[in-house]
Amino acid sequence: MRMVFIGPPGAGKGTQAERLIAAHKMAHLSTGDMLRAARDAKTPLGLKANEYMSAGALVPDAIIIDLIAERLKQPDCRGGYLLDGFPRTIAQAEALDAMLAAAGTPLDVVLELAVPEDELFRRLAGRGRADDNPEVIRQRLVAYRNQTAPLLDYYWGKGLLKSVDGLGTVEEIFGRIEAALAAVW
Repeated sequence: MRMVFIGPPGAGKGTQAERLIAAHKMAHLSTGDMLRAARDAKTPLGLKANEYMSAGALVPDAIIIDLIAERLKQPDCRGGYLLDGFPRTIAQAEALDAMLAAAGTPLDVVLELAVPEDELFRRLAGRGRADDNPEVIRQRLVAYRNQTAPLLDYYWGKGLLKSVDGLGTVEEIFGRIEAALAAVW
């Protein structure tokens, strides 16, 4: 199963991604983790990415796509993977689609964890992180709505999107995810 996991900050993607990976023996491809690992290993891509990261700038899409292409060649990705945190924009999704099409390994599903904004705000404000003050939370939700939410229509148009209600207990949500994926598996 080759999948993308989409959802706003506070939706519970991290918790559910851990469960999915454990249950289905998929590789977890978090772009943040991949960037840090490439930087720490001092790979050519990692060193290039670090120039942007250390300056506090976003790493360009081309570097991210190259990093993902490199990562997908690893043996643990043969049995499937969950892309977490990528793509975040339509341009990134188009680049990912082109790369996967060239390799003959298109995505099987895009899973959205849907949670109303008032609940997201409540969850994020309750985490107690330093960057979870009301103004930062609002900015993160607006950024998600403007940049990442358009991916939902993009993937819906491709027939790949499965939306799951992200309200309830961890177990209830995971049950809904499994039911949504059963049609794909």
